[in-house]
Amino acid sequence: MPPYAKVLIVCEGEKTEPNYFQGLRDYYGLNTANVEVCGECDSNPMSLFRYAKQRYREEKDAGDAFDRVYCVFDKDTHADYAQALDAIRRMTPKETYFAITSVPCFEYWLLLHFVPTTRPYNALPGNSACNQVLAELKNNLPEYEKGSDTVFLSLIDLLAFAKANAARGLRVAELNSTDNPSTRVHLLVDFLQNIKTPS
Repeated sequence: MPPYAKVLIVCEGEKTEPNYFQGLRDYYGLNTANVEVCGECDSNPMSLFRYAKQRYREEKDAGDAFDRVYCVFDKDTHADYAQALDAIRRMTPKETYFAITSVPCFEYWLLLHFVPTTRPYNALPGNSACNQVLAELKNNLPEYEKGSDTVFLSLIDLLAFAKANAARGLRVAELNSTDNPSTRVHLLVDFLQNIKTPS
């Protein structure tokens, strides 16, 4: 295995998020033994977190623990979102488990490749917050389909712009004591982009 961190990325989505991070892993030539990406871990944050803990334990028992475990999930309408965030915060060893959240959903991160929006998204009658983000995304990326396996590559030229927008959006959300909208995907992207650089 190459001499850089061993990372587990556990995603809520079955296709969209895993395909995105697999695309990133392939683009940067990261070894699959170093960067494991899992989807299909159930769609609620606590189930995803339990799966991540189980995978961590399996690898630790085999003598090859993950250095970092990233739990990638949306706030969306999940009843156990806050519970999962709290559980991840309290995990030991410290600096091993990270919540990579998107509010309201992962498509907000994708939208930031086009527009630096910090406008909150709230459910309207017959139109969820996520559907509103999706509609805005499709205005900018008409060919976007959930589960696409080329989304990372198709947006690579806009990645630096998206990262800057996400960092700014997170600062604005924190200043306003809210999380709507916000994403932490840029933190994971940044870590993976620099994973081969000796610290």
